[in-house]
Amino acid sequence: MSEYDVVVIGGGAAGLSAALVLSRAGRKVLVVDSGSPRNAPAAHMHGFLSRDGMPPGELLALGREEVRGYGGEVLDGVVLDLVPDGASGFWVLLAGAGQTGAGQTGAGQTGAGQAGTGQAGAGGNPAASGRRISARRVLVATGLRDELPEIEGLAELWAKDVLHCPYCHGYEVRDRPLGVLGNSPDSVRYVQLIRQWAKDVVLFIPPGLLTVQQRMELTARAIGIVEGTAGRVVAQDGHLSGVEMTDGRLVPRGALFVPPRFVPNNGLLNGLACEMDDAGWVVTDGTGQTSVSGAYVAGNLANPRAQVITAASEGSAAAAAINADLVEEDIRESVRSFNLGY
Repeated sequence: MSEYDVVVIGGGAAGLSAALVLSRAGRKVLVVDSGSPRNAPAAHMHGFLSRDGMPPGELLALGREEVRGYGGEVLDGVVLDLVPDGASGFWVLLAGAGQTGAGQTGAGQTGAGQAGTGQAGAGGNPAASGRRISARRVLVATGLRDELPEIEGLAELWAKDVLHCPYCHGYEVRDRPLGVLGNSPDSVRYVQLIRQWAKDVVLFIPPGLLTVQQRMELTARAIGIVEGTAGRVVAQDGHLSGVEMTDGRLVPRGALFVPPRFVPNNGLLNGLACEMDDAGWVVTDGTGQTSVSGAYVAGNLANPRAQVITAASEGSAAAAAINADLVEEDIRESVRSFNLGY
């Protein structure tokens, strides 16, 4: 059995940032990470001041090194379950060989500027397999996964020429013929945003969804409208060349923006019975504290819109809140010991 002040579950930007702050505060910290970051398919990340264009894996490697430099530990493994221990502590149960954590899937897909890590795998580090770890507090930063429309060829180009975050990728595909794969009236606002990066933009959308006002707004900004069902994404030499509709029409495009469905990797939080909102996202108090005392969250697990730099900031803020929480507990324990003459 090992005992830590804080166990951080998920070693993405949020988790490592939190671990860095807590380690520098003199806390005994363990990061458990499955090595399946959401932005693994992306070659580079963007929008992170001083780290723009850096490969995502390089950022995480540097983060691990910095955490270890202050005495924090990083363990390759998978958390199977969290079991409350006392008022605000937990037992952290690591998966054995071949097991995966509750509700946590493997490498999520993402755009280059997005953050988070999916906690899963096939057992992780053999040395970690089946361990039980005691933690005074836990920070869950397991991120989310992107569910894409089931369109032939789409997944193969994800994070390359098929994208979802214009602030992450818009500059890199600027002035190409762009497409937006829409599925609701809300797609109109999204395609109007994409129009910022190119003059040749087309919205692919099912028939009957656009209002007269929306058609006028699209036409006013020279955004093309292709109504119908996208059948497959066509690639040439590993790059997007167009979108083929089910009626046979082929619309040439150089890049395609697709709003995915964000699904939080929140199985561990469900196991703790943390409060969720109507959309299934964990409810926090603004510092990362969930409805379960001692259980905190940061990054894409709580904020689906967080880019890497945002997730790192949220991890840092959550770490400060956790340390303050531990200080209050330290004060109570010190007073109790003093009164008992220990």
